[in-house]
Order: sequence, then structure tokens, then C-alpha cells
Amino acid sequence: MDLVQPAPPHLASYSDALRRGWSPNTERGALEAREELREIESDPGKFLDHLTDPDARGPAVTLPDGSHVPRLPGFRLWMWDGEFCGSIGLRWRPGTNDLPPYCLGHIGYAVVPWKERRGYATRALALMLPLAKARGLTYVELTTDPDNVPSQRVILANGGICQGRFRKTEHYGSSEGLLYRVYL
Repeated sequence: MDLVQPAPPHLASYSDALRRGWSPNTERGALEAREELREIESDPGKFLDHLTDPDARGPAVTLPDGSHVPRLPGFRLWMWDGEFCGSIGLRWRPGTNDLPPYCLGHIGYAVVPWKERRGYATRALALMLPLAKARGLTYVELTTDPDNVPSQRVILANGGICQGRFRKTEHYGSSEGLLYRVYL
């Protein structure tokens, strides 16, 4: 499995994953998948362009409660083993490691269910860490739900150190999460 830049040759496989119920956004789930499918059908080139936005010029981000917040600089890469396997994204604020309270970590990832338990998320995170360092970050923060043991294992395998439990903002339903930090 390697990370690839989202591109037209990969779009059909990505769209298939969305149609099969997978979502790149674990907080917004099926709603995010439907919105992305509409964007792809409307203008595939524009959709792909928005996945790489190091200057945060794209539209505001919709949070799970429906509110909109300013986009952070960032990009998404796709996990690929001959077909689409998952997505991993990096977001940051220039000149600082700090993130706004509405942002749950620098890196988020999701593997399609039919490709789980193959080490893809662990490898994808390992490949993303040097890219985060190249953006000037000295560490990245990742969050997961307390009952998401597979994600915790991915983070720990990449040097993650648990910083403790926290309460997500109301945008995310005020549920409990775990915060991890990986020093670069």
C-alpha cells in the first residue's frame, strides 16, 4: 500500500467506496459521503483540486452539528494498493503547532472496512509524519474515541503518546475523546 495524490485515474474507485457506505470523515459519516458524491458528479476536477489546499482557499468546513468553520491549510492523500483503500489528511496552522478548538487533530484517517486489519492505517500514518515535519510541525496531535482500540494501536505504533482524555466541543456532541501526540 502506498499513498497517492488524488487524481482522475483513482476517482472511480474512490467513488465506489463512498457508494458502498464508507466515509473519509468519521465524525460526519454518511452525510459526508453523500456530499462528496454530489461534488464528484457535479465537477470531478474541482473536487480533486479541493483535496489539496495548502493555502486554505477552499470553502468553509462543515462540522457534525452543521456549523461552518474556516478551512485550515491541508491536503488529503489516498491509500492505494491497486484500488482505493482509505484516506489520510493533514491540516495545520502556519507557524504554530496549535490548532483551533474545533479541529480534532492534525491528522485524520479512515480505511475502507473491506481493507481493514492489513496495517494500511499504520503505514499511512508513518508515511504522513515526514510530510507533517516538512510543514514545520514539531509534533502532530491525533484524537480517537476511547473505544476505538484499532486506531489507538495505529497511533501507538507510530510513536504516539497519550496526552489524556478530553471533552470534544459541542460541534462534535461533547463526547469524550483521547488525545495523542507524536513528536516529529
